[in-house]
Amino acid sequence: VQLQASGGGLVQAGGSLRLSCAASGLLFSGYGMGWFRQAPGKEREFVAAIAWSGSRTAYSDSVKGRFTISRDNTKNTVYLQMNSLKPEDTAVYYCAAGRVSVLTTKNYGYWGQGTQVTVSS
Repeated sequence: VQLQASGGGLVQAGGSLRLSCAASGLLFSGYGMGWFRQAPGKEREFVAAIAWSGSRTAYSDSVKGRFTISRDNTKNTVYLQMNSLKPEDTAVYYCAAGRVSVLTTKNYGYWGQGTQVTVSS
């Protein structure tokens, strides 16, 4: 299984970025997909997740209303649209795949390599 995250970069506060995570080696439409992030010196934290069908989503309070998770099962890809970015959103963002019933769990079975997002003030 491979999860390839991309789309990170440097952006000014208030700007937007769209992360993508392309999955291979698994039946993508059967897996919940999540985005997590880890800032320097901090633990990895949940950001957003989407059920296998796309019918359910979950967000952390810190990103709710600013970030949107979506998926395209025909392209084996999950997206994270990030708007109104803040300096505190700066972190390495990881995508994850798992057969999870609770979207906010950290117990996803597969993890990608991460993509850096830096938001300048």
